[in-house]
Amino acid sequence: MPGGSGLVIASMAGHMPPEFPAEMNHALAYTPADRLLALPYLQPEAVPGSGTAYALSKRANHLRVQAAAVTWGERGARGNAISPGVILTPLAQHELDSPVGPVYQTFIKASAAKRMGTPDEVAAAAAFLMGPEAGFITGSDLLMDGGVIAALRTGRIQLASDVGVRSGS
Repeated sequence: MPGGSGLVIASMAGHMPPEFPAEMNHALAYTPADRLLALPYLQPEAVPGSGTAYALSKRANHLRVQAAAVTWGERGARGNAISPGVILTPLAQHELDSPVGPVYQTFIKASAAKRMGTPDEVAAAAAFLMGPEAGFITGSDLLMDGGVIAALRTGRIQLASDVGVRSGS
């Protein structure tokens, strides 16, 4: 409805894969949900593991928010996404205590913030994006990861496999 705003919670994982080809971006953004699994990019041989699947799904969230922002804008509404990093929640604590815990620790130690985010920080960002102060922001993804993706893109962290990372030099 006019003046409305929608928000999708994505993940920093959507920023981890390299850029997708334009055709794949378009297909992920515009294919009706009930036909997504038929795309060649989403076939089992194209998605080698759960980490890849998760990152791909979160990138698709970003793309679908961008596409929806155009049609929402035609009706006077806005749509955005937030991509949190490691946030101090019971789920994150469970994962820190699991076999992927060292990956999370690497993310935290290599990040600029050197800490996990809090649910309150995510809530404050969500409130801002939904509110009138963000009236010119639409089709965007707010990456709030403490600098994990920056560390990845500058070589401080390298993705080593579907679920692992290596520390950089």
